[in-house]
Amino acid sequence: MKVWIDQDLCTGDGLCEEIAPDVFTLLDDGLAYVVEDGHVFSDPGGPDGLAVVPAGQEEATIESAEECPGECIFIEV
Repeated sequence: MKVWIDQDLCTGDGLCEEIAPDVFTLLDDGLAYVVEDGHVFSDPGGPDGLAVVPAGQEEATIESAEECPGECIFIEV
């Protein structure tokens, strides 16, 4: 499973980081980005910032996407 965030839609609410801190992080710009093995996909973000979801984090990633108020989390299988 892979995941990316559309920063243009991100509200900066931080629910994704609360639910799945190993997959998502908020940066100083107030927007969420995906993380893979400690690397933040912030340059570039968006669909070019596609990260592999760590084993065991699939359910939390799906929950994050479902709870996201900006509907900005996109999952690819």
